[in-house]
Amino acid sequence: MLIAVSVRRSDGWSTEASLDELAQLATTAGAIVAGRMVQKLESPVKATYLGSGKLDELAALKSSSGYDVVIADDELTPLQQQTLEDRLKVKVIDRVALILDIFARRAQTREGRLQVELAQYEYNYPRLAGQWRHLERLGAGIGTRGPGETQLETDRRLIRERIRRLKTQIEEVRRHRQLYRQRRKRSAIPIAAIVGYTNAGKSTLFNALTEASVLVEDKLFATLDPTTRRVMLPNKRVILLTDTVGFIRKLPPMIVSAFRATLEELSEATVLLHVVDLASHNAAEQNQVVEGTLAQLELADKPRITVLNKADLLVPNARALDEVAAAAVPGQNVGTAGDTVVVSATRKWGLDDLLGAIARRLDEEHVLPTPARQDDAL
Repeated sequence: MLIAVSVRRSDGWSTEASLDELAQLATTAGAIVAGRMVQKLESPVKATYLGSGKLDELAALKSSSGYDVVIADDELTPLQQQTLEDRLKVKVIDRVALILDIFARRAQTREGRLQVELAQYEYNYPRLAGQWRHLERLGAGIGTRGPGETQLETDRRLIRERIRRLKTQIEEVRRHRQLYRQRRKRSAIPIAAIVGYTNAGKSTLFNALTEASVLVEDKLFATLDPTTRRVMLPNKRVILLTDTVGFIRKLPPMIVSAFRATLEELSEATVLLHVVDLASHNAAEQNQVVEGTLAQLELADKPRITVLNKADLLVPNARALDEVAAAAVPGQNVGTAGDTVVVSATRKWGLDDLLGAIARRLDEEHVLPTPARQDDAL
């Protein structure tokens, strides 16, 4: 059962659109959505998230809908999570925990698994106390309260130690990546990094441009681990193309922090390819989320090309791309301007325009020609 509090928003997202995305996340995690419940409030209730009347209604729905998990669209405080579980007698998680679960399923490399584990520990640490509430119900007396407190403190100490170790290991990965980046700089091969909202078609575009076999699924966060391949531009110059993790709204700071080593790939890029799902009803809002995340990573001024993807869902053939471009960016010939290109990664429409745009943008940035020897680039 999906639940949300509808408040006045300034980001353009409707509550229904946000719940639609939450449903996609739940499906990606393997859940079956039994229903959804929304309550209009000025802000979530401090202790219970939903109001008492809605909570009673939600509890009554359990027998008819058969739900056994409740997923909140916002990050819940430990108190809200505990209260909801006490009232509803089912497992309660929030959007953050759901995203972390998907990340844990999707991470393939050692680096990715370390990053996800760190984010999970940092999320669960303040929620440890709730896992020991059963000791409070044992009653007073010898061997009850004291051991519970001791075990809680032991768990906290162990988690703090594990977090410290994970940060040390991720820092080693970060230094290892830095060595690779230094080798790339010496090779003088420019880097184009693909960024965008999750499920915008980044990996499909990466595969189309590089003939790679990165996992592609119609699910959120299909790929987490960065992949880099060589690509030849129309002017015979070679670049390195990197596919990175997708962004999403309400992305928890702990995830951004944990994936810092991976996201540093973006800071080393010569140009960013911002992939936008042109067919999405929330394309504008998704674009704002990506721009906001790039600003958070201090990459707002990084040179970029906007890639309007999934044009095949709007037009019958490649010849109609210019019409879509004109409608998407009025007054601009998108296919040749170099800043925005309309493509279909699935049908491989507009890819030559995109490669040409990359070449022109590198010329504008006065990037040196690719050297003859490139064996050490990776």
